[in-house]
Amino acid sequence: MASSQSVRVRKAISRYAAGHEQLRAATDSYVALVTQLLDDAGINYLAVTGRTKSVESFAGKAARRTTGGRLAFPTPLTDITDQIGVRVVTYVLADVDAVAQLLASQLEVRDDRDMGQETAAEGRFGYSSRHLLVAVDDARAEQAGVPVGRPASVQIRTVLQHAWAEFEHDIRYKGSVPAEHAFDFDRRFTLAAGLLELADQQFSAIRDRHRKELSAPADGADDDPRISATDLAAFLAGQFADAGWSRTDHYTWISGLLLELGISSLSELRDVLRTVDVPSIEARMGYRYPPGAVRRLDDSLLSVHRQRYVELHGNAHRRGLLAARLARLTA
Repeated sequence: MASSQSVRVRKAISRYAAGHEQLRAATDSYVALVTQLLDDAGINYLAVTGRTKSVESFAGKAARRTTGGRLAFPTPLTDITDQIGVRVVTYVLADVDAVAQLLASQLEVRDDRDMGQETAAEGRFGYSSRHLLVAVDDARAEQAGVPVGRPASVQIRTVLQHAWAEFEHDIRYKGSVPAEHAFDFDRRFTLAAGLLELADQQFSAIRDRHRKELSAPADGADDDPRISATDLAAFLAGQFADAGWSRTDHYTWISGLLLELGISSLSELRDVLRTVDVPSIEARMGYRYPPGAVRRLDDSLLSVHRQRYVELHGNAHRRGLLAARLARLTA
């Protein structure tokens, strides 16, 4: 029996190695897809990265056995689900939930584990990250360049959670800690995890307080005819009080779209948004995730200017996406 299992493992490793280049291409496609979904939703994030499980790592996992001597992954090519890995790093905890909700609304979620909650339920501090196993339907798989049925493991964590996990992995990877120092190392890692959890909570509190205290600045003279990203962010925080922050570069980008529409001041933008039926947009779009401020403005401008907005030069890269949204808004 052991011999037949070893043969099965060797065959799986051989097939995995043969298809590794295609798997790397699929990883890039998943990264592009997740990034596009986040950008379209206007959700703030620090980075989206990907990694394809190395042949060596796959081989080690495929050969892993249970205490009873059986293979931990009897069919390695399908049982090992983290062959494609995508990581989304956010700034605050609320954005971790927002990203998870977004992916759940757009992709098939086969598994969802909140490692931080599991650790906390055990009364401990330590590794914290949201782990989703996602897949795409046939139509989106073809469009995104992802093999049909090929899942991806998505980690979503804050930048502080990411720092702890990376440092802990780096230390552990470089060799086992001598037994006489193991408890001290564990204690220090636990202490650091607790401090970072507290810092994450404070960052969230700071952001929430900042949003409440923001006031839209008065229009000011500037050589750049666009509304500044800072001013626009402050204005939208008041206009869409329930929306989360968007990425800084997204405020700059949509300010360029506003200029294409002839809107170069907050007062002009305020006049346009007074005509917008926000509840109708929300009902028609049926958001199943908390859209960011830029997405809320994007949909408002689309509802007002319709086809003209779709055809703006700055929207050339997403006209198909906007056309689909416009169809929902005008249905």
